[in-house]
Amino acid sequence: MGQALRGEDLTVFGDGSQTRSFCYIDDQVEGIYRLLMSDYTDPINIGNPDETTIKEFAEEIVKLTGTNQKIIYQPLPQDDPTQRQTDITRAKEILGWEPQTKRSEGLKKAYDYFKSLSKEELQKKEHGDFSGLKGK
Repeated sequence: MGQALRGEDLTVFGDGSQTRSFCYIDDQVEGIYRLLMSDYTDPINIGNPDETTIKEFAEEIVKLTGTNQKIIYQPLPQDDPTQRQTDITRAKEILGWEPQTKRSEGLKKAYDYFKSLSKEELQKKEHGDFSGLKGK
């Protein structure tokens, strides 16, 4: 997001076919809170099972921001998983929890946040400068 708003091309590691499941922070916090307040002591996945490819996610960012950035593909880091999809069956059954925020809605909220930052804040490393990272 930061790259798009700074006018930089978007960095995707690998060919973009690897998948991820993004969970909006408010949903994540609610799930963790419910787990902490429960008596359950075994592991439970708290996340969003809605899976998307990294390429599709980058394309969503370009569309949302209305920018014309290209997607630049870098080598996939050696230990980067090709798939991440959260199984929240236990969270639903034990905690009565599942994420409420759709990815598109969470992405829009994130976009509004990043758009509100000053140019100086948007330049900070934690907002997405990947120039120092190279695939192995």
